[in-house]
Amino acid sequence: MAPLFEDQVFLAFSTYATIVMLKMMLMAPMTAYFRFTRGSFSNEEDVRGKPEEEKKKLLRTHPDVERVRRCHLNDLENIVPFVVIGLLYALTGPDVSTALLHFRVFAGSRIFHTLAYVLPLPQPSRALAWMVGLVVTFSMAYRVLSATLQL
Repeated sequence: MAPLFEDQVFLAFSTYATIVMLKMMLMAPMTAYFRFTRGSFSNEEDVRGKPEEEKKKLLRTHPDVERVRRCHLNDLENIVPFVVIGLLYALTGPDVSTALLHFRVFAGSRIFHTLAYVLPLPQPSRALAWMVGLVVTFSMAYRVLSATLQL
């Protein structure tokens, strides 16, 4: 194995980055599930072969589908920066326990955010989950900038 995979912080980052990326990827099948179970499609080709009257009923938005789509979009807006900044953070040589705390808190906040969004749980639960993840990413970004600006 490559020497990078012998580094505990990089291994932890790889694990938690993979977890949140898989969670984000699972939002697409979840959207499809909600589209089919709620009978809500957005593209003409999705209802091809159906009678015209049924097409009109199926080509519509549904609040549950839109909720899952917004959750997926929020994942894209937050998980991608976490992965990029987290990689740079892991390369700065942080303390293992501090890095694990960052990675675990971020992953937990994103999983909770999804549950709060899709179920839905009352606010401010979703907002707090989002904010915790954002603070973690900013904390890692601060460490990266601090380490690089000292060079």
